[in-house]
Amino acid sequence: MSWAYNFSCLKHPAANTIKPDGKPFAIDPKKGFDLRKGYGIPVDSAKVSKAKCVNVKADTLADCVNEPVPIDALLTGAVVKVPIVLAQLNLQINVDAIIDLPEPALEIKQVSKNLKITQCLLLQDTNMLFIKGFVRKNIDYSTKGCCFNKTGVCGDIRHCTVDVPVSCTTPVLFNGIEPLPPISGTSEEFAYFKEQKISGPDFSEKSKLLSSDITEFNQISTEYYNEMPYCELISSRIVEFNEYLNPTAPHSLVLPFEEKEFCSIEEKMVIFLTVKILQNRQLAVPPLSSGFECGKPV
Repeated sequence: MSWAYNFSCLKHPAANTIKPDGKPFAIDPKKGFDLRKGYGIPVDSAKVSKAKCVNVKADTLADCVNEPVPIDALLTGAVVKVPIVLAQLNLQINVDAIIDLPEPALEIKQVSKNLKITQCLLLQDTNMLFIKGFVRKNIDYSTKGCCFNKTGVCGDIRHCTVDVPVSCTTPVLFNGIEPLPPISGTSEEFAYFKEQKISGPDFSEKSKLLSSDITEFNQISTEYYNEMPYCELISSRIVEFNEYLNPTAPHSLVLPFEEKEFCSIEEKMVIFLTVKILQNRQLAVPPLSSGFECGKPV
């Protein structure tokens, strides 16, 4: 079964109006009203463009039929390469930041936030974990607008998105398994024997120079590509305190007595982050002692 909805285009609410002399005329929606004259800016009504209509189509799909398929599994044992958990730890990151808004605000209505980690690096041989990232915050705030008096304020809800940087280092206690130590590369030089005649007042005709050849350079370099430990994020929790800086009542405007404007926010955040450190390792999987059947435990 399917449905289709077709919404007719609505003319601009100010598409037509009445002049003070009682004669109607069209209004250009882009130009709006002339507030000094109290009526709209006239245009040719034949040229007033209409918005495109909205067209929605939807279908209800029938349920798909499925059936289990036997699983072909390797029963003779194998060596697999899988992530191995090295450690799992909880971090606490303390942040103090000042955010400057682009305009004066009356009140913070809502703040949504997400933690983004851009670097999580385990420096081996030191067991220090380096973490870097930012907290993306979307701040909704209200402004005084152009309608206000001593009994109320009617303004706009604006938003501002900022990235608050965070970083820290912490020692790691491996409560899973120690990471594989990195294997260092090697570089070795070698030379070939060379025999050459020499001449001079201090040498006879049978004298020869026996040594390595200094006109060539030979080297053997070995490089090992170690598996680097990496991080996975398990959970995060942010506790924060936000405070307006220097809230001031406008001197030349009449507002309710408790309404004040501010341009900056000081925030204190404590971030609790759970991190898992892993490393790809080769693991021997022994063969199954009994048969394997799909859908039944071994």
